[in-house]
Amino acid sequence: MTLLSKDFLLTNEMGKKLFHDHAANMPIIDYHCHLVPKEIYENKNYPNLTRIWINDGNFGDHYKWRLMRANGVPEELITGDGDEYEKLVAWAKTIEKAIGNPLYEWTHLELQRFFHIDEPFTSKNVKSVWDKANQLLATDAFKPRNLIKNMNVKVVCTTDDPASDLKYHKLLKAEEAENGFKVLPAMRPDKAFAIEADTYGAYLKELGAISKVDIKDYDSLVKAFDTRFAYFESLGGRLSDHGLNTFHFVKVSKSELDTIIAKGAENAPLTQHDIDAYATGLIEALMRLNKKYNWTMQYHMNAIRSANKPMFKKIGADTGFDSMGTQPDIAQEIMKLLTDMQNEDNIPKTILYSLNPNDWMQLATGMGDFYEGDAQKLQLGCAWWFNDTREGMREQLRIMAQQSLLANFVGMLTDSRSFLSYPRHEYFRRVLCDYIGELVQRGQLPDDEAYLGQIVEDISYNNAHDYFGFFK
Repeated sequence: MTLLSKDFLLTNEMGKKLFHDHAANMPIIDYHCHLVPKEIYENKNYPNLTRIWINDGNFGDHYKWRLMRANGVPEELITGDGDEYEKLVAWAKTIEKAIGNPLYEWTHLELQRFFHIDEPFTSKNVKSVWDKANQLLATDAFKPRNLIKNMNVKVVCTTDDPASDLKYHKLLKAEEAENGFKVLPAMRPDKAFAIEADTYGAYLKELGAISKVDIKDYDSLVKAFDTRFAYFESLGGRLSDHGLNTFHFVKVSKSELDTIIAKGAENAPLTQHDIDAYATGLIEALMRLNKKYNWTMQYHMNAIRSANKPMFKKIGADTGFDSMGTQPDIAQEIMKLLTDMQNEDNIPKTILYSLNPNDWMQLATGMGDFYEGDAQKLQLGCAWWFNDTREGMREQLRIMAQQSLLANFVGMLTDSRSFLSYPRHEYFRRVLCDYIGELVQRGQLPDDEAYLGQIVEDISYNNAHDYFGFFK
């Protein structure tokens, strides 16, 4: 079998039929990514392959950066100001050694789908790849909006701070019909949770200013968030996203929360009890608001962030120095949260992701305790980040299928900062079709293409279309 043949990852006849005749041509809803709305709006051509594929300053694909560091590439050829062609050479030399790593397949998928380069990417042909890709990148078809449109993407949900003015979302909303896709804000309130940071007080002032609320206690903080939910929704916002790297459920009174918020705003010392109590109080407030506005709430949990402190100080967060977390009871703590909020009927639609797959079974079985109303109100999120592999995807699909209703699953997202990442949806769909085909092969499902094809189309696109309500 040649590299990335038309049937790659497809090992059975039903899987091949399901992918080619049902999954392949379905549109894409990318409901969680890190694309920059300003770049989509300005719609400028990237000057070369390195700038769109590896790094543009400290913004780029940190999956690649980690592998390049593993191959001994100096930082000036990763995130630094080294020669941009030499950066691509360094990436080619890294990819030659990346057998078995999903980036080997993603790299070649992106070269094939966007640049029609079918040969393996090596240090021997890097110059021809550079020349061909750069020639294409200079054309209108490779401007960001056309890259999105030509991949049949209907919705892009970016990741936005509650205090953002969403300037570029407003501009893009006015051009939706012309663009042929929606760019919608998704609220990510990480700065509001960072009460232990010395920037917390300044952030409350920033959030208060844009929401026209004097934030001085818990009630005023919630009021400010309510105004931001309304504003995000006016521009099509339908989701929030929460990076709970760790979480411990600690319920305290509102008066104690007021005291903790005042301490945080003044940069006074906080205990771990204070931090946990504040996180619990804030997440519960946001659950109520997500329920009020009929949004979907995403939890990305159990991650170690910025472990390499010297590099964090040098080039900042989200630059490839994060890893899987090991809080062993985080799923149990989330269940305590859900139990408490069920008492007041304030669990919104929810997607649960853990970077540690040891949590998946507990999350999948626990979420089943709170189903009501919406179909698949709670979901086990797709295989995330380091689990974004064939094996990780198959395991998530298996657990979702065996513990809930796979046919209700809202499918894949890119979680990416690159306009070239949309083939990850194709990768996921191939894995999905192959998994379902194996169940047919073993006699666990009927050999009924029409029935299974509809399920595949739903997971690929229709479920996300209906679940999130982007088109209402």
